[in-house]
Amino acid sequence: MARFRRRLALVIGAALMAAGCGGGGTTASVQGNWDDVVAAAREEGSVLLYSSQNPAILESLKKAWNEKYPDITLEFVRGTDADLNPRIETENRTGRGTADVHIVTDAAWIANAAESGSYSQVLRGPNRERPEYQPDRSLENDRFFLNVAATFSMGWNTQAVPGGFDDPRDMLDPKYAGKIGVVNPAGIASFVDLYDYFRENFGDDYVDRLAALHPRIYPSALGVAQALTSGEVVASPTVQPLIQEKAKGAPVDWVLPRPTWGVPFYGHVTATAPHPNAAQVLADFMVGPEGQAAQAIGVATALPGISGATADAHDVRTPDPAKLTPEYVDRSSTEWQQLFQG
Repeated sequence: MARFRRRLALVIGAALMAAGCGGGGTTASVQGNWDDVVAAAREEGSVLLYSSQNPAILESLKKAWNEKYPDITLEFVRGTDADLNPRIETENRTGRGTADVHIVTDAAWIANAAESGSYSQVLRGPNRERPEYQPDRSLENDRFFLNVAATFSMGWNTQAVPGGFDDPRDMLDPKYAGKIGVVNPAGIASFVDLYDYFRENFGDDYVDRLAALHPRIYPSALGVAQALTSGEVVASPTVQPLIQEKAKGAPVDWVLPRPTWGVPFYGHVTATAPHPNAAQVLADFMVGPEGQAAQAIGVATALPGISGATADAHDVRTPDPAKLTPEYVDRSSTEWQQLFQG
């Protein structure tokens, strides 16, 4: 794995250095039926996923994939949208692809990329056509597929707050000053939408009152979850359902607020995928029963009846891409930093 990471870093570095050299080359899966695509994927022998999902979900997905396709090696690079989207843009611009499949939450980026068609390939595979997948609600321009949706919960350390919380406003008690964990939305459209959701549903002054308690700030919801588990903070309104942590015996608990906020994860096969057939097979696997079950760790799924799912991904609030423009995200991020970090 370490050798793979070093090789990936070198490839990405070369792509960044060549960013101004033009390109835009495209690879495509083989012509023929689905069996031909799967056979070609086995010939390719590997596939690389870029994703902002929880590492535990990605490891679970990798395990399920290896069981079904032991002859196609799956690797993943985990990062935020702010990390990965520019890489995808650079790889597309230079024609030097590294990622085969890209999972993203940025609603504006998804909408623009789906409309342009320049970053992605038309999807293939039988699972996206399943009636229970609701393809008319799950596919964007037949290039982006609804994968899962992260649902955000209120979380707390049961040793410090044995009674828990029923409403995000319950955390706005001065006794929790300096003991609340929050996620930093800087440059991440979905998290900007999260703080808008708090204002819309729990009072125009909710975010200001939260900032006044001087919460600890983390770059991701995963960091918040780890801080709750260790007792570094005792409460958070911005954490994923703590299913795995609780199952392992950590002194934490969680509940979904009402209404519930979440963010859909959409995926696409990249236009410059080095392994275009394996990419199609991975994309199809992710929306099938086995892939959905593997990812059902504290998230809503796009297929019904998946054990462990918190909700139906189709019912999760979808951020408005018309609102979450880069300018709006930058302005909101700056305002948040001024409010929370001075």
